[in-house]
Amino acid sequence: MMRLQEEIHSCPELMDLIQEIGFLPLLDSGITGFSAEDLVDEDCRYVVYPDGGWDWPLWKWKGPIVQEGNCVYGKFFAGKAGFISREWWPDFCNYRRSRFSAPEEGSIEEAILFTLQEQGSMITRELRAACGFTGPKMQSKFDGYVTRLQMACRVVTEDFVYPLDKHNHEYGWGWALLTTPEQLLGHDVPPCPHTPEESFQRLKHHFSALLPEASDKQIAKLIG
Repeated sequence: MMRLQEEIHSCPELMDLIQEIGFLPLLDSGITGFSAEDLVDEDCRYVVYPDGGWDWPLWKWKGPIVQEGNCVYGKFFAGKAGFISREWWPDFCNYRRSRFSAPEEGSIEEAILFTLQEQGSMITRELRAACGFTGPKMQSKFDGYVTRLQMACRVVTEDFVYPLDKHNHEYGWGWALLTTPEQLLGHDVPPCPHTPEESFQRLKHHFSALLPEASDKQIAKLIG
């Protein structure tokens, strides 16, 4: 029986859980108990100190988990970020790409993918500038294109980059370092042997077993 009841106390424990259950949104998924935020111990959640400082161990674990290499991270769940194990990535990617049409020739989405393929990986603001989205109010519009590409499993997060203070210490929320799954995973992940419909049925069965109290609508939203 898959476990979603145990409290997570460390980054390695969270890595193990992702491998065991296959999918895990980072923050609120709309399904009670189904997010890393719900599952970690209280000491690992966001806290603000009296002096205005803050700490959030869970937030800091994202980079090491992605760098460890056994899962893929991006905005996959209704535009919200989460983890997918390498075991389940082929089916998820197979189905999602069947749902989202490939970028049209000459489109902004094609330019984003071409730029990432050419550069290897870029943080969002650098990618935005490289694609010409430098004018006022362009950030949210560009972010919408990138989110759609992540939902389509064509863009993923390779790591997180943090600015350094005068003491050479990392600070702030960090920036996602974006790339394509082909460049991140290379040939380590075999092509999916199933049709998109077969992948959908496999995903549906898996989520139904993992989340027996979730409604069909909630599961369909996760699968996309």
